[in-house]
Amino acid sequence: MSERFFAENLAVGSRARLTGDEARHLAAVMRAKVGDEITLLDGSGAEFTGRIVAISKSSVDLNVVQRRELSRELPFELTLAVALPRGERQKWLVEKATELGVTKLVPLETERGVAVAKDSSLARLHRQVIEASKQCGRNRLMEIGQPLPALAYFSAIGSDRLRLLADPAGQSLGQLAPQSQAGVHVAVGPEGGFTSAEVAAAQAAGWTLVSLGPRILRVETAAVALAACVALHHG
Repeated sequence: MSERFFAENLAVGSRARLTGDEARHLAAVMRAKVGDEITLLDGSGAEFTGRIVAISKSSVDLNVVQRRELSRELPFELTLAVALPRGERQKWLVEKATELGVTKLVPLETERGVAVAKDSSLARLHRQVIEASKQCGRNRLMEIGQPLPALAYFSAIGSDRLRLLADPAGQSLGQLAPQSQAGVHVAVGPEGGFTSAEVAAAQAAGWTLVSLGPRILRVETAAVALAACVALHHG
C-alpha cells in the first residue's frame, strides 16, 4: 500500500494505533487486512513500516517493524512569516508551504491584517500540515508557530539569517546572490501590504525588500511564490 499514515511517537518494536479518519480511511477505503504493511510517519524526520495486527470499527493496531532515515527537507531552514488570509485560503497556503519544504510558518499580526490566528484555527492548520506531509512525502512536519506582532518579529531575527520582506519597492529576487546563512526568513504582509511604519521597522532591523513583480498578488499567492523562489535560489 503506497499511502502514508500519521501516528505519534513511533519506534521499532512498539505498537501503534490509528484512530479517527486515519483508521477509517485505511480500513474502509483502502480495505486493509491483518498482515498488510503500510508506511507511517510521526513528524520526527524518519519513515516507518507498520504491520497491521488488528482492525476494529474505530481503530487499527499495528506493530512498527522498520525505521528508515529518509529526508526530503531543504538544505537550510526556511521560515515563512505571513499575515494569514481568511478561511479556506489559509488551508491552501499551509498545504503549498508544506509541499515547498518550508520549515516553519509564523502567523504575523499586522496593522492591516484581516484574520486572527486563534488556538482552534492553529490546530486546524497543524492538521493540514499532517495531511500535506502525507501526500508530498515529507517526514518532518512544518511547524506552525504562535502568532507574533510584525514589529516584534522583525527585530527578533538575527543578522545570521537572510531576511527578505515582500514589498513592491524592493529589488528583484534575481539580483540576490545565493547565500550560505544558517537559514532564511521571508515575510509577506496582508492584502493591503505592510504599512510604511512596518516596512521602515523591518529595514531598520536589517531586512531586505524584495519585489514579486508588477502585479498585485493575494497573500497566499505571494507567500507561496516567495517561498518557492527562495527554495530554488538558495537551495
